This record gives sequence, C-alpha cells and structure tokens, in this order.
Amino acid sequence: MCGVFGIFGHEEASNLTYLGLHALQHRGQESAGIVSSNGQALNLFRDMGLVADVFTAEVISKLEGKSAIGHVRYSTAGVSKLKNAQPFMVTYAGGQLAVAHNGNLVNSDALRRSLEQSGAIFQSDSDTEAIIHLIARSKRSTLEERVVEALSQVQGAYSLLFLSEKKLIGVRDPFGFRPLVLGKAKSGYVLASETTALDLIEGELVREIDPGEMVVIDEDGVHTSRPFAAVRKGRCIFEQVYFARSDSTLFGLSVYETRKKLGIQLAKEQPAEADLVIAVPDSGVAAAIGYAQQSGIPYDVGLIRSHYVGRTFIEPQQSIRHFGVKLKLSAVRATLKGKRVVVVDDSIVRGTTSRKIVKMLKAAGAIEVHLRISSPPITWPCYYGIDTPSRKELIASSHSIEEIATYVTADSLAYLSQEGLGTAVNDPSAATFCTACFSGQYLTPLAVAPQ
Repeated sequence: MCGVFGIFGHEEASNLTYLGLHALQHRGQESAGIVSSNGQALNLFRDMGLVADVFTAEVISKLEGKSAIGHVRYSTAGVSKLKNAQPFMVTYAGGQLAVAHNGNLVNSDALRRSLEQSGAIFQSDSDTEAIIHLIARSKRSTLEERVVEALSQVQGAYSLLFLSEKKLIGVRDPFGFRPLVLGKAKSGYVLASETTALDLIEGELVREIDPGEMVVIDEDGVHTSRPFAAVRKGRCIFEQVYFARSDSTLFGLSVYETRKKLGIQLAKEQPAEADLVIAVPDSGVAAAIGYAQQSGIPYDVGLIRSHYVGRTFIEPQQSIRHFGVKLKLSAVRATLKGKRVVVVDDSIVRGTTSRKIVKMLKAAGAIEVHLRISSPPITWPCYYGIDTPSRKELIASSHSIEEIATYVTADSLAYLSQEGLGTAVNDPSAATFCTACFSGQYLTPLAVAPQ
C-alpha cells in the first residue's frame, strides 16, 4: 500500500515528483519522500505526514537536478516511523543509489537473517532494505546486472524505482502484483504507480510496464528487458475493487468503469427491494451508481465523507459513540428518513466499520438497510502489499453471511460472487489476477502458514 513516482530528464524533476506524489496520496498517508539527482550526486528529503505537509517550496528548491524519484508510504512491513520512510538512499561501491518500493516481500525475514549473519547492519525495519544489501553485495559490473541478481533472490510483490546519479530504473515483479506505468512528460520520461499521476502533470501514457520487465532510462533514452522467468500473471484484483484511484487506468482497464460493472453485476446477482441506493464514499460510489442503473432504484447521496481528517486528533473517551467513523462519515437525514436503503461498499474486513455505518444510517431515519458488497468475502490475509489483518480478525473467515448481517445489524447482506468479479474485469475466471484474499490460493510460497 504505497505509491511511487519517478522522472528523468526534466528541469523541474522534483516539482513534478511532488505533484505526482500528491496524485498518489491515496496509496499512502504515513510518510513521503523525494530523492533527486543533478547528474553528480543524489539529494534526499523525507518525513512523516502528507505530501503537502512534508514538502515546502524551500525544501523542493534544494532537491536539484533533472531526475527524481518519490514515495508515499502506508506500512505493511515495518513500523510507522521515520526510519522506514522511503525512498532509501545509500552510498556503496557503485556510487549512490536510491530506491522506492510498492509491494511486500514474502521472504524478507529469511533474507534479513541471512544477511545479518554475514555481517549486514540494517537501519530500518522495512523489507525493502534487504534489496539494497543484495545489490551492494553483488559482484556484477553494472547497476542493471546488480538489480537483476538481487531481485532473483526475492519472492513476493514489487514495483520498484531505483535512481542513481545518471539512471532511472523501474522493475515490476514477474506476477505483476502491483501496478507501474511508463509515461512521457513534455520533456523526459515518467514511471508511476498509476496513470492519475500522469494526468496531473499533463503527461502522456506510453504503456504499462509488463510483469517481469525492467526499464532503464538514461541520456540515451528508454531501454527495456525481461530478465526474469515468465510466470502466470497475478495482478492484484483489490487494486480494481478498492485501492486504486477511480480516475486511473489500471491493468488496461478504467478503474471507474470496472467499479461500475461490479455494481451492475452485484445488482443482477443480489437484488433488493428498496427506495434508494447510496454509497459508502469514496470507493463505493462507482459500484453504487452501477447498482442503481441496473436495478432501476434511484441513486442518492446518503453519506458525506470528510476530506479533512488529519493524521492525529483528540478523541473523546466515551462521550461520543462511534467517534472514529463519525469523524470520516456523516449521514444525510433528509435523504434517508423513512426510506428502505441499499448501501453499497467495496468490502468488509473486520465488520466493525460496517456495523457503525449501518447503525448511523438507521439513527438518521432509514427504516431498512440492505448492505451490498461489490467484492466476494475477504477470508484470507494479503501478503503482497495490502494491509489486511490476520485471518482470525477477518470476520468472513469465521462467520456465515447471515451471522455477519446480524453483527452489522443490516436487514440483509450480500456479496458479489467470484464469478461476477471476474466478469467485471473481463476475465471470467480471473486467471490473470491474484484473488488470494478471497480464495486463499497464494501465487508464491509463504514463509509461514497464513495466520
């Protein structure tokens, strides 16, 4: 759950990286960082917080050069502290190097133990740091060869950006779990997690980086290779369901249109008698619109989301029930009063938030609440870069749909089927996606059995 952005060959590289990270802020809100290169040396600034809070005009002005990479972080490996903020920057035998990582390595603990036993000293808790050690220890002659040798020893999900004094390198793991795209700015080339970052800087999408592909951008242009053995595609289905921004094009599909199709399919599979359809904003909006269009039930706004929730706030002890949800969402009484409501959300994880939302809607006057989920039940944790809890915390792993409906106090609850999910992404069997969070069928060996 992170976002990466890199640019090579632009006079305002750091400024554009700042804007690119702002467009990717939904992928991580814990920390942000940028490393720039002036062709001779790298410069780094990173801190905890949102992009707009971390970077000032003065900070950006000191990040000189025509190339840069940036990162926004939501922790899945390593605690939320400054030492784990990315990009990481090091000096080693080959010069200076910075790295930004979206994904999660499933064999990072074993790699770390092996490296530490041979004398490596780690500065962070992040799985990404193991990659840097492997690169530094490689005996290969070029940076590209060192990167390939290092990544041949890791397992899991990675969309990586590397920046040296004179090169920008992007690599995507052979399964293609996490997204990465190549774009063209007015001058220079861009690598980014999502196309929405290209839109903000008025860049042009060239293409998606293929699973297992490495792209090297330098003064001579763009060079590409596929140095890893081919495997079946394993693109994260949850990027389409929830994680990516709706205005992005991801895995060749419009995220917004895909989410609408999820809602259309959900209405076909799980109809409800109701007076209106509402969404849990923001990720449920497109699916709710699709559900309304297919069902013929009017769509309206029943929940308003606050966009001004900071990283910290003073929470009352017991005086306001459901404070955390109320801070983010509020019910529109005029819409809901006396109505039978279908509320569409993208997923249920623990069930606690859904319970609070349903209670909020009923307190605002809804006489019936029918909860519809535009994905199948999440029954297994993700080990590839999305922060889902252990299996025992996933309510659908131990409770029936009827039991979950009772817990969340909904009048009815229904999920989209796995077949319906595949239909919405134009892959009926979802054979080119990773659906392990729904099926438990992981695409790589795991260091430990799912807990």
